[in-house]
This record gives sequence, C-alpha cells and structure tokens, in this order.
Amino acid sequence: MTINLLDFDLAGLTRYFAENLGEKPFRARQVMRWIHQAGEQDFAAMTDLAKSLREKLAATAAIMPPRILAEHRSADGTVKWLMDTGSANAVETVFIPETDRGTLCVSSQVGCALACTFCSTGRQGFNRNLTVAEIIGQLWLANRALRGVGLGERPVTNVVLMGMGEPLTNFDNVVTALSIMLDDHGYGLSRRRVTVSTSGIVPAMDRLRKTCPVALAVSLHAPNDALRDELVPINRKYPLRELMAACQRYLVQAPRDFITFEYVMLDGVNDTPAHARELIALTREVSCKFNLIPFNPFPDSGYRRSTPEAMRRFREILLEAGHVVTTRKTRGDDIAAACGQLAGRVQDKSRRSLRLATGAHP
Repeated sequence: MTINLLDFDLAGLTRYFAENLGEKPFRARQVMRWIHQAGEQDFAAMTDLAKSLREKLAATAAIMPPRILAEHRSADGTVKWLMDTGSANAVETVFIPETDRGTLCVSSQVGCALACTFCSTGRQGFNRNLTVAEIIGQLWLANRALRGVGLGERPVTNVVLMGMGEPLTNFDNVVTALSIMLDDHGYGLSRRRVTVSTSGIVPAMDRLRKTCPVALAVSLHAPNDALRDELVPINRKYPLRELMAACQRYLVQAPRDFITFEYVMLDGVNDTPAHARELIALTREVSCKFNLIPFNPFPDSGYRRSTPEAMRRFREILLEAGHVVTTRKTRGDDIAAACGQLAGRVQDKSRRSLRLATGAHP
C-alpha cells in the first residue's frame, strides 16, 4: 500500500521513517521541508537526500493532495477551488487576498452535521470527515497554485478553518493538520495567524485549549438560547452559559487575548437594538471582538440580509459599549465563495435532505 506522506505531521513522519525505512529523524525533517516549504511532489527532485532513500520513498510513498476539479476567480481577486474527495463528493477552499496578507479558508469535513439554518453547507447534510492529507492538502495546493501569479513564495499567510464542516468534530485530523501549519519545518505559521472556528462544541474547545491553542472564533449568531437553538441547533446540547464559560477557559491559553464572535446579520431575526444590548450582556465576562457578517444569500435559504441601516445601528450599540467591532467585507460572492455560501458536492449520509423534503423534523 502506498503511504501518503501528507497524512503525517513531523512526529508521525519521524516515526514512519524510523519504523519503516530505518532512517534517522533529520531525514524526516528534510522531507518535511521539501513537501511543505518547497511544495515538491517528486522524490527524485529532493536532491539533498541520498539516492537510496529517494528510491525507497518512490517505492513505498507518495504526496497525494486532493485533485482540483474546478477553479473560479472573482473580480475582487478571491479564488475558489473545488477539491475532489472521492465517491462523487467535493469540498471547497477559498483564498482571499488583501493588501497585507493572504487568507486561506479551509474545509474540514464533507458537508456538516450541525445543520445551522442560515448556512448552505449545513443544508446539504454530512458525508464524512476529511483526512489530514485532505485538510493540509488544501494549503499545499493553494500555495503551489498561487506562487506563479506574483504573490511571492508564501502567498498564504493566514489560515482559517471556516470552510465546510465543524472542525472540532474532526478533532484528531484537524489538530494534526494544525501541527503541520505551525511547525517550522512545515509552514511555520504563528498561532495568531491560524484560526479555528467552531459552533461551540464545548468539550472539544477544552481539548483544543490543552493540545493546540490557536486563535479561536465562535459562530455565535444569537444573543439568547431560544433564538440560538433555532439558528445553531448544537446550542441545545451546549447552551450559551456553558459556551461562555468555555470561552473564558480558552482565553487562559489562547495566543490572542480575545475570542472573535462571528455574528451573521439576518434581517428581522437577530439584528434589532434589543438583540445588540442582549449580546453585550451575554458576553460581558468574555474578552472578545465582534465580527458582523452580512448574510450571503443562497437559494431557498428563507433569510434576507439585514439592511445597511440595521447593521449600522447594531454596530454602533456595540461600539458605544466599548467593544471592538468589524463588519466583514463580502468577498467572492460573484463566485459563491462568501461566508455561508460554500456548498461543494455532498452525498448526504445523515438523511437530512430526505427529512427536509418530507417535512419531518431533524
């Protein structure tokens, strides 16, 4: 069986080299740099390795990222790739260029099991977790694809796990991929430049804090349990009181001194001044910033984007309370690459699509 080296972080690669190839740890570090820093796929081109090792690797291993099925480029420079994950499934990866950084939005699952009602991915159901190679392979492919278009040797400077899927329900594979992103022999990204976004899986937030504390964003979207139960159904299992306590615990070891609360603005649903004041009260014990996200429509969503006046009013109330507030600039919406629009191709194994079609409750 051919081993895909993209599945290994440095510890795993070192173990594989020792147990299967009889090689010393420094050889694993060399190969790690060739794979992730040079973007090399051909062992024969790894010229500082002994010829015998190159031949052993060619006989037993390979570097196999997902296959790119399609690429779409937005007028604003955003790039979206559709990545093949087999069995008629595909996930999406988005690169967002800005003047001072290049951010890659990475998927962690084929579909999503959490069924947030305003999210296109959530409407499609869930198929499976992505492997480590499929997660880190998105970063590997993006860097390779972007190097030739004048964006420098390392065009991706920031990674956000905000694509398809809930990262913390694919915990082990996501943490191994994070380890490669942070490793000096891998991509060498700062913990502050790697963000995991969660809908609020409280036990996994605690595990992440202990094992790999990177920047954290929480998809909040509602200031009370009744509304969040409707918009983000995982709230029924981990209600806001438990979520806020988990955020406070996370901050003890977080690389940043704040949690980012994501809040999609839905016209007439969660965007009134009363909601803003309720949000201030909810988060008063948590050091945080708010990222307000204009809702990005998709067919049959049932929601509308908040009006500019409603968003301005909501933002001002938060600002007057002393909070840092950003309003996300919508990028890539002409290629359906904006937040909440990622759809990929999902063969639903959760039978959610069938339940929705028949009107049965999830």
